[in-house]
Amino acid sequence: MNHIYRYIAEKIPDMSKSQEKIAKYILKNPNTVPFLTVGKLARMVGVSQATVVRFATFLGYSGFPEFQQDLQDSLKKQMTTTERLQMSDMIYKGNKSEKMIVEIFQDDITNIQSTIEQLDIPSFEKAVQALLDARKIYIVANRSAMSLGIFLEYYLRIMLDNVEFITSYELISEKFNNLNKKDVVVGISFPRYTKSTVNSFAFARERGATTIAITDNLLSPLIPNADIPLTASSRMPSFIDSFVAPLSLLNALISQIGRSKKVDISKKLDELENMWEHFDIFYQ
Repeated sequence: MNHIYRYIAEKIPDMSKSQEKIAKYILKNPNTVPFLTVGKLARMVGVSQATVVRFATFLGYSGFPEFQQDLQDSLKKQMTTTERLQMSDMIYKGNKSEKMIVEIFQDDITNIQSTIEQLDIPSFEKAVQALLDARKIYIVANRSAMSLGIFLEYYLRIMLDNVEFITSYELISEKFNNLNKKDVVVGISFPRYTKSTVNSFAFARERGATTIAITDNLLSPLIPNADIPLTASSRMPSFIDSFVAPLSLLNALISQIGRSKKVDISKKLDELENMWEHFDIFYQ
């Protein structure tokens, strides 16, 4: 695997303890580290700036700027599932099962913290207003990201009557036939990005709909066609992505819409409670 993150993982056995700390931090935060300064990375890891610079030269770079450029370039490439599994094995190699489990929880916490730090509040508020004003809301998400799309649709449907989750790429032409500037399309995709989601999202932008991207970083292929980009960190050194932070972002969106529609929702929820009781939905 010709990939900078694999190279870093392979070099861990030869590193000092400080260098190993930097390496593991980078491998666990590949979406944020490429944009950190030397000082910021040093503070996040708990080492000196000189140690970070020496880490870059240890890997064979002329200095931190060249290393950082390589990290940024690597974000444009997507690792295969097998490559990510191999990297995970190297990072957690030798860890006891209990320690590895705790580290996975810690990685999720880090993803949420990173998402909070990077959250663009004006874009978030703009997304809330766009969803409230939309004639029709379409949600496009595929493969593992479908879980996020289903979650978003379920709760938006409780509050709004104009939501549709497009479950099949083959239905796009029919569903988007009358798409216009009064509509909103929410595209959800995380590495490895699905081509069908990217293509559907681009088509929605061409038709004039307001597009909201829910993705992992500003180098995502959804971003060029996003009127409103919202990012949430999803990476951990494993063969799967963590959707804990993206789910938190969706929770925040749904909650804010609920606050904005408080009066209308109370009435609808009362009606739903009566329906749920009539059909005996919940276990008593």
